[in-house]
Amino acid sequence: MEGAILPNLPNTRVAVVTGGNKGIGFEVCRQLASGGISVVLTARDEMRGGEAVERLNALGLSHVVFHQLEITDASSAAALAGFLKTRFGKLDILVNNAAVGGVEYGQEFDTNEEKFSGLDFHERVEWMLKNAREPIDSAKNSVKTNYYGTKHVIEALLPLLQASSEGRIVNVSSNYGLLRHIGSEEVRQELNDVDNLTEGRLDDLLEKFIKDFKAGELEMHGWSTKFSAYKVAKAAMNAYSRILARRHPELRVNCAHPGFVKTDMSMGSGVLTPEEGARNLVKVALLPDGGPTGAYFAMGEEAPFV
Repeated sequence: MEGAILPNLPNTRVAVVTGGNKGIGFEVCRQLASGGISVVLTARDEMRGGEAVERLNALGLSHVVFHQLEITDASSAAALAGFLKTRFGKLDILVNNAAVGGVEYGQEFDTNEEKFSGLDFHERVEWMLKNAREPIDSAKNSVKTNYYGTKHVIEALLPLLQASSEGRIVNVSSNYGLLRHIGSEEVRQELNDVDNLTEGRLDDLLEKFIKDFKAGELEMHGWSTKFSAYKVAKAAMNAYSRILARRHPELRVNCAHPGFVKTDMSMGSGVLTPEEGARNLVKVALLPDGGPTGAYFAMGEEAPFV
């Protein structure tokens, strides 16, 4: 299944979706493919990725293929870039959906949605905050995956996006990545100052965050103490997206929050279906030429980064 040959479709747009084997990513693949776009569904697990493509092909969506991708591995991203260059010579849409929650739940918890019946939005969020644990290894993995992993993919595929006349990057974000979740006014201002912010400074801030986490000094230094690594990594990716948009005005680079979706990451506690969440991302991926860039979208509508 990996690298299966698609018919020659010279006028068809090509999209890559990371973390496409389930949940929101799978729905993004389905919706893009339903619109006639050739989709390369990527996932870390080859078997699950292949099975996801088979499900989409069975729906009559023949222009979907699988390619393995481990976003934290730069060589894996390079291999994907090589496949895309050989097969298509360009990339029109990149949806960076692959992510980890950066927290752990006890073995007694599962993704059974029935336990959330009767709970409103705020009660469901409160359940997650109460029951999630964030060990240091999970925090490190969150930063490694949600920021640096996504960045690996962007850097590897950037030349192919530039080869398109309508290159678009959608970085799946979260309302947890908004600057209001960072208590330090200094850090908030720095992340919001995209005219002067650099990738090197983002590296410094993430390194400081991990240092403060290890020392048990998150609150002291103005970091959140709940889902802290996820929030910081998403805030950093929002900032990097804005840097990238300024650097490459020929592209459309945007961040998009799909909403609070029922997925494995939310332990099924969300209020939207994966289909609804994906629709909010696809809307941003298909913005018209000349549309916004360097922007943040919440539930499909442009909103502030703060």
